[in-house]
Amino acid sequence: MKTLVITGASKGIGFATARKFCDEGHRVINLSRSPAPDDRVENHGIDLTVEGAEKTIKELLDLTLDPGEIILIHNAAILVNDSVRDVNLDEFRDVLNLNVFAAQLMNQALLEKMRPGSAIIYLGSTLAEKAVANTFSYVTSKHAVIGMMRATCQDLAGSGIHTACICPGFTDTEMLQVHLGYDEDVPSEIAKLSTFGRLIAPEEIADTLYFAALNPVVNGSVIHANLGQVES
Repeated sequence: MKTLVITGASKGIGFATARKFCDEGHRVINLSRSPAPDDRVENHGIDLTVEGAEKTIKELLDLTLDPGEIILIHNAAILVNDSVRDVNLDEFRDVLNLNVFAAQLMNQALLEKMRPGSAIIYLGSTLAEKAVANTFSYVTSKHAVIGMMRATCQDLAGSGIHTACICPGFTDTEMLQVHLGYDEDVPSEIAKLSTFGRLIAPEEIADTLYFAALNPVVNGSVIHANLGQVES
């Protein structure tokens, strides 16, 4: 049995992933501001972006987690609508702080406990290798996440710990709904951008994360989980 440590598993892809690992018999520890609504998940309420979070997380994990085969999934993220012309610098820092800096905070807290057979899996995005207008901060952060994963792969060579970055397409989550302004007509239009003509279910991304976490052959890989995008 492996232990999953995941950030932001209270809803969406994170919650679907926590449930998947629980269903497969693994221990699941969630670090997020809100709990995952599943009694099998060990929830620890924490804001990964506050000052002193490094010390709090290390103390928590030292108390609750022994060295072993650990899967670390960097799921927590925020998405804001902004542009290079008008980006709010405080919001930009907040996005980078959670989407990028917090991931490295978790890496440093856990690497000394991770034994061969462990994995560090990053959540990217379709926008991790391209861009669309009005998502400046998010696009910038997700491009950085792929760089972090590739650097992780090289730095951990020979350790028996593997890494990958899963890049979901348009997934039917609350984050997407907020980004779209809860406009009921927009999701159906976005679905047309997939060759399957639908949004992705969070459970589909959870299955992909589970596969990547347990298969070191994907070490260093960027895996696009987007149902195939229609290219114009």
